[in-house]
Amino acid sequence: MRILIATEKPFAPEAVKQIGEIIENAGHKMVLLEKYADKKDLLNAVSDADAMIVRSDIVDKEVLDAAKNLKIVVRAGAGYDNVDLTTATANGVCVMNTPGQNSNAVAELVFGMLLYLARAGFSGASGSELSGKKLGLHAFGYIGKLTAKIANGFGMKVYAYSPSLARNPEIGKPYNVTGVKSPEELYEKSEIVSLHMPANDQTRGSINYELLSKLPQNGIVINTARKEVVNEADMLRIMEERPKFKYATDIKPGNHEAMAEKFGNRYLASAKKCGAQTGEANVNAGLAAATQIVKFFTDGDETFRVNPK
Repeated sequence: MRILIATEKPFAPEAVKQIGEIIENAGHKMVLLEKYADKKDLLNAVSDADAMIVRSDIVDKEVLDAAKNLKIVVRAGAGYDNVDLTTATANGVCVMNTPGQNSNAVAELVFGMLLYLARAGFSGASGSELSGKKLGLHAFGYIGKLTAKIANGFGMKVYAYSPSLARNPEIGKPYNVTGVKSPEELYEKSEIVSLHMPANDQTRGSINYELLSKLPQNGIVINTARKEVVNEADMLRIMEERPKFKYATDIKPGNHEAMAEKFGNRYLASAKKCGAQTGEANVNAGLAAATQIVKFFTDGDETFRVNPK
């Protein structure tokens, strides 16, 4: 089988080496497309591929229709909104992600951003400590659980909302997390909220003025999820109304320039999404993707499938 690694943002060289070993030891051929500047390069490369590993690369209908032999796409990471699941299913292509492989990197970034905001952008001005503060986790998956563990080390009180946690609060106990019944309750109880939900029809724009206004005047929101989950106009409004409100995001919003100009070090956006940009996460996600493809071809394993058949 020809397995295409198509990455506009390449894996680390060591990751590529180990991915290649997994693929070739299983009797398959690795084809590498890195730092491509033109979509035509991707369309040409995928035309005879049986499998494909991507990172944030867009796998839309045009790409899927060009891939006549394609049987599986693995997104090396947790989010998979860059893959057209509807077309993949229609074309008989299995789509997988690699949940958990980038989680620690993202959880650590939450606290890098949080410390920046809490300490006034490291400007030397008086800031605040995290110890004793109330942290709310909006979603409680792999990243949320690791974020809770780190928060425990800072001495924070941790709340979390997810549908599964609302049904079964026992899930939170090993992480010293108190589950709440609704997003509204989470924001009412918290001083800081960290977002960890996917972008879908239910979550797009859901972090709106009504929810944000339930945080205190000096509330903080950290977004390492997707920019689409935040109503950007409402975030701008709440920060204009509350001079001590702060926001950090790993996904530069559409109104970035206005936010940066208005709010100084009350606002932080990474230059490019970097939640999974660590050497360790890079290797972990790549190796998991390669292993899943090998298992798919060897055993028909679809454990991490995200699209319907």
